[in-house]
Amino acid sequence: MTILNFPAIRARQSEAHTVLSFAALASDLQKFALIERVARDAEGALSGFQRPQIAGHIREIRDYLEKPEAILPNPIVVAFTENVRILEEQPDGRCEVEIDTSGGAPGLVVDGQQRLTALGQVEEKDFQVFVSAIICRDEEELRRQFVLINNTRPLPKSLIYELLPTVTGLPRRLGDRSVAANIAARLNYDETSSLKGMIYQHTNPSGIIRDTAIQRVIINSMSDGVMREMMREPDGADLSFRLVSEFYRAVKFVFRNEWEDHTPKTSRLVHGAGIMALGYVMEILALLDGARTWDDFSKGLACLVDNTAWTSGEWNFGEGDKRHWKSVQNVNRDIVSLAQYLIGIVRADVKRRRNQEATISEEAAPKVANMK
Repeated sequence: MTILNFPAIRARQSEAHTVLSFAALASDLQKFALIERVARDAEGALSGFQRPQIAGHIREIRDYLEKPEAILPNPIVVAFTENVRILEEQPDGRCEVEIDTSGGAPGLVVDGQQRLTALGQVEEKDFQVFVSAIICRDEEELRRQFVLINNTRPLPKSLIYELLPTVTGLPRRLGDRSVAANIAARLNYDETSSLKGMIYQHTNPSGIIRDTAIQRVIINSMSDGVMREMMREPDGADLSFRLVSEFYRAVKFVFRNEWEDHTPKTSRLVHGAGIMALGYVMEILALLDGARTWDDFSKGLACLVDNTAWTSGEWNFGEGDKRHWKSVQNVNRDIVSLAQYLIGIVRADVKRRRNQEATISEEAAPKVANMK
């Protein structure tokens, strides 16, 4: 049977959306609702949006549902973009919903994937559950609803952030994060990126650098740094992508022994604290030194080589504040202390090089005059 019909009730919530509620057997629900896992193809294009299954959570739900007294009052939220119709709607909202499954399950689970998976493992009975259905105009609207519905739930923030670039019309507080997430994803998948494959995302669990750390570097720069001006250009996202890629290419080159084959546990260079603190160094070199290429950044980073404790030793932040290298944590206080320490050395080096260049220019002036 490819056409499924359910008595439903429509809630008048928004002129732009159709929201329905009805009851369906688990066996029918699995015919029209699909769980689409978040993933990326070889080019980095995003598909799906659901996080990986949590086996222990599913097992607990299944064991509960197998009990005779089990109830499941929370609805499974399913979104549709096609192959669903509302029939015989009454003034009070009562209607019939018709779902065409001839081309496969047309609905995507927005909320309740663990419950639905558990329902599929219950063999003794065909459990009936409530379904809240949202009919969306297109896939972008479907993703938007997923983000907005789950943003206040205990869902991994990194998954929400990874999905942000695929939708529009989000609250302003998510706007900068969306741009940052888009650049971070490109840094992770673009063949020209110095960080290709290194950033941990739900679609790249083998990455070692937290995507939220890279996003914070970008957000800080867009708010108060060099990217603020860059993003006003038509190709601002491209310029920002190249800036971050070139900077961390230089970091990898200058601190190759502390970068290669390391994880956040063995090197604070690839740790969230190091990544974010170095983001402020990128700003200083870009703004004061005009650095844009990895070669420019490498020259500016050279002064830090013998003054860091990425993998051993201790940091001397001054005023009696000495830290074992491993004690620097991914908390705001430690990030600020590390950033101020690194920035102080870099600023002094930039000033020294400028004074040196000015002295050389003054010494060369008489020679030029004598040549005339």
